[in-house]
Amino acid sequence: MSEHSTTQRFLFADVFPKPVVVEFDQRQGSSDGGAILLKAADRRLQMTQALAACLVDKRQPGKVEHEIEELLAQRIYGMACGYADANDAARLAQDPVHKLLLQRDPIEGADLASQPTLSRFENSVDRKPLYRRGEALAERVIERHRRRLHGRARRITLDLDPTDDPTHGAQQLTFFNGHYDTWCYLPVVGFLSFNDEKEQYLFTAVLRPGNAPAKAGAIGILWRILQRLRRAFPKARIRVRLDGGFADPLVLTFLDTMGVEYVVAMAQNAVLNRRAEPKMRQGRELVAESGKTEHVYGEGRYAAESWLSERRMIFKAEVVRQPGKEPKDNPRFVITNLQQSPQWIYERVYCERGDIENRIKELHHGMEIDRTSCSKFWANQFRVLMTAAAYVLMQELRLRAARTDCARAQVGILRERLLKLGAYVVVSVRRVVIHLPVSFPFLSSFRKIALAFGALSGQPADFSRNIFTVRCTTPGLSRGVLGIDWNLVLIRPAPEKGVTRHRADFQDRSQVARNASNSCLAICS
Repeated sequence: MSEHSTTQRFLFADVFPKPVVVEFDQRQGSSDGGAILLKAADRRLQMTQALAACLVDKRQPGKVEHEIEELLAQRIYGMACGYADANDAARLAQDPVHKLLLQRDPIEGADLASQPTLSRFENSVDRKPLYRRGEALAERVIERHRRRLHGRARRITLDLDPTDDPTHGAQQLTFFNGHYDTWCYLPVVGFLSFNDEKEQYLFTAVLRPGNAPAKAGAIGILWRILQRLRRAFPKARIRVRLDGGFADPLVLTFLDTMGVEYVVAMAQNAVLNRRAEPKMRQGRELVAESGKTEHVYGEGRYAAESWLSERRMIFKAEVVRQPGKEPKDNPRFVITNLQQSPQWIYERVYCERGDIENRIKELHHGMEIDRTSCSKFWANQFRVLMTAAAYVLMQELRLRAARTDCARAQVGILRERLLKLGAYVVVSVRRVVIHLPVSFPFLSSFRKIALAFGALSGQPADFSRNIFTVRCTTPGLSRGVLGIDWNLVLIRPAPEKGVTRHRADFQDRSQVARNASNSCLAICS
């Protein structure tokens, strides 16, 4: 808090055996003690560095207090911690952990950027830098998984899906959308999944006007990502899954030309319904016998008037039976070039698109990607891209949490378990110590993630000369049910660049002092 602000104090006089006074006066405290994991994830992905390189700083050099990369990192880390609004910067500017994330002294370092500065930053970006940032986001995600899989993926599945972004003001290019029955933007998001993995990794998020057709921009997105995927994974089979809004002759012709596998939903029409009628009759007979929902699969060749050639069409002739209601026909159609049976294609390939809805819900409810309240369209696109980058960092934490209680946690739960830790920061001449609560129920998950990011583990005496440490030995410090009690953990940047993980590295005091400029982060738990 600034020296001119008043201390906020609350008294609970009759709730506990003794009167309890709550004071918001701890300048060295933070509620985001676990956010150092975000910095470690960003070091591995080089996300903010790559995105900042796409922006040109047009400000007068003599008047610049906050560099472009700092502003970008402040917003991305803040969004990952749950602060979607730039207004939150009013208090977070003095948060010691957030200052540490931006390589500043947690206590004596200059405050972070204010809300007006961040708002000007968001509104200063134009179309071309945003296009380059979108490409950089996809490149970082693909490169991350190329290194993880050593370029040897068997199959890569690519999903595109539109979603609604309701608007409540006079934002540029917001229109009424009859399908969603609201004024909105209509962003499209893209995900990649590798082999038989359950996780889908976000690689793009493009904001579009509220009246844009679902197919708008699809060919451009697919063209750019397919080129990069084939360079990174030359032997992988690529499969594209799309919903009915993308069933356009240009999109289908493009997929045929690119030589990829595809499964694209098709809206029903009179011709398709006639093709499926024999199977529908069979389904109605099965429902009459069993009294429950039944479905039968079929296939055929189909070409709309605007298509140049016929394509394979599979369908599910489903009759839905609900208690107390008459049976209802529910035929579903899919256009594909796969050769497997219709049932296998529909159930094992197309229906797995349902997991994408969970990722989109995470973006909406966990990351608030729909917080597009700027009046300018490009400023809102910038916010969407920053939110996407923050989500990629959270996915990296979840990837590192494999075989722990957090392995399949939603990003909101992941944030509460790993990032929202009450912390007390102490700075000395040689190091920064972050004190965290003693009782932490998710210790094993935090420890595994920290070690996966290159941390070292041992007793506090083992690293007595390290620069930055985090000691989790403060019994009186807690936040909700969170707390912690673990051994020493050291997080170091870029160990591949000459950093040796032996205790002998810390014997030379002068070397330790020289390494201070590299902003090594250590966590003593």
